[in-house]
Amino acid sequence: MTTLVCTSASDVATRATQTRPYASFSSYMKARQSALLRTARSLTANPSDAEDLLQTALAKTYVAWDRIEDHRALDGYVRRALLNTRTSQWRKRKVDEFACDELPEPEGLPTADPAEQQALHDAMWRAITKLPARQRAMVVLRYYEDLSEAQTAEVLGVSVGTVKSAVSRALGKLREDPELIPVRQEAPRPVAEQALH
Repeated sequence: MTTLVCTSASDVATRATQTRPYASFSSYMKARQSALLRTARSLTANPSDAEDLLQTALAKTYVAWDRIEDHRALDGYVRRALLNTRTSQWRKRKVDEFACDELPEPEGLPTADPAEQQALHDAMWRAITKLPARQRAMVVLRYYEDLSEAQTAEVLGVSVGTVKSAVSRALGKLREDPELIPVRQEAPRPVAEQALH
């Protein structure tokens, strides 16, 4: 025999909030999803892989939501989850290391025509997506996220020398990329380097 139970509106509301425990997580995700997806896309050439990477990072964030004390630092937490997830794949592969004396740093840059800058930025981004995943991540962290060599090494769990040599090889590949040769011939060198930012 079935017994009918009458519940009040407050009981229904209480149950509804218990099934969706982190409304603040949902709000955060909706507000920051596009920006975080751009970061994920910078770590992998395949848009579907970037979405999977972000989904994994957000799932890790959701699980740790009640342990995160400072919700103003959530972007950093999610970026760290993105990089940790991506880094676990790189550690399975052997990578040759080559030491170099110095890493070229960008100099003061002149202003340029916005249309030329956009064309250069697009060409540079296409060239960056052709780099191996590890080099691409290091270039993104150094030049798009503006991390130092030491910070990049810490995030990826490698030595500063590894960062220097991998970024040096990546920049060498970018200099040789056939798509960038015509752009490089038309633009002065400092403007071409500005495309990394």
